[in-house]
Amino acid sequence: MTESSISAPAPDDRRARRNVWILVLAQAILGAQMPMIFTIGGLAGQSLAANACLATLPISMIVLGSMCAATPMSAVMQRFGRRAGFFLGAAGGAVGGLIGAYGLYLASFPVFLAGSFLTGIYMSAQGFYRFAAADTASEGFRPKAIAYVMAGGLASAVIGPQIVKVTADAMVVPFLGTYLAVIGVNVLGSLLFLLLDIPRPPVPAQDAPRGRTRWEMLKTPRIAVAVICAMVSYALMNLVMTSTPLAVVGCGFDKGDAADVVTFHVLAMYAPSFFTGHLIARFGVEKVVAAGLLILAGAGAVALQGVQLENFFGALILLGLGWNFGFIGATTMLAGAHAAHERGRMQGLNDMIVFGGVTLASLSSGGLMNCAGGTAQEGWTAVNLAMAPFLVLAGGALIWLVMRPRPA
Repeated sequence: MTESSISAPAPDDRRARRNVWILVLAQAILGAQMPMIFTIGGLAGQSLAANACLATLPISMIVLGSMCAATPMSAVMQRFGRRAGFFLGAAGGAVGGLIGAYGLYLASFPVFLAGSFLTGIYMSAQGFYRFAAADTASEGFRPKAIAYVMAGGLASAVIGPQIVKVTADAMVVPFLGTYLAVIGVNVLGSLLFLLLDIPRPPVPAQDAPRGRTRWEMLKTPRIAVAVICAMVSYALMNLVMTSTPLAVVGCGFDKGDAADVVTFHVLAMYAPSFFTGHLIARFGVEKVVAAGLLILAGAGAVALQGVQLENFFGALILLGLGWNFGFIGATTMLAGAHAAHERGRMQGLNDMIVFGGVTLASLSSGGLMNCAGGTAQEGWTAVNLAMAPFLVLAGGALIWLVMRPRPA
């Protein structure tokens, strides 16, 4: 065997590398709409809602839409392939942006909420990018493929908030320009999927193993703890992040400052992905999840120290890092606790539970921020104090899992 034949990539990995680059660009370009909307969604809701307690309801509707779309989106990809599902997701994002823009133009909160719900279709589709990266990759390249696609979120973390800075006040109606930009992002970004080369999954044989029921899997201690830790990590991240633009602006800073805080937060969410897997391999998944929960607690502690701009930056950076360790660690724990033929059933159930918790968190965020005190500072304090009982729940579940006797 010659040296060139040893160093040359396998044919499948050649195709996988091409798919990965397309998905990285999709994560960077199409994914930019999520930090865009999360930056201004609460502010726009605050301007439209009759009750300030409902300011973050648009964000809740996005997450609810994602939760409702997860199972149908998986079914579409299973039957028609990844490309069809990703086109459907981009279409949902574009239509959601259009209806959201129309709601802002009419100053209609219900219409704006309808657009937010449809945006959840894109959020659901984006969650499958990392799985699509692994579809054509060899076993050795698969972890790198997933990490590279996750790293595309670094670019979206910069692109999205910068677009907000340019478009938020570009038109007479505040934020209307941003939602029109969301439409363009989806239309242009969807063209990337024409280049994807991922075959449709094979139809399973009738005698293929069925595996455990959803309830049987949820009663498995390792799966139950993984779901709890994933839900708490994601829900608490969303709870605090959703209120952050409201808190930053409410404490006397401008929308550009809020966009910068969100940028650093999203960077902290995705940048550790390059080494989180190595930490899990070296120290074990339980320790990494525990570190994530402790860092989330640290984010709350920093936020409670004051409302200077450096406090917002410090808290949101820790929030992103804690989410990365907690959520990716819990996902890894879940992946090792079920068989391959149970994957679709368990992952769908996991996403439904996790995003159900995230929906409640984002809705609660606005109520705590605007209705738990008379000032923005008091509301921000309430949001961060609300993290404590859920961190105790996840931490207690993790300690119980580690200390329980291992089955023979």
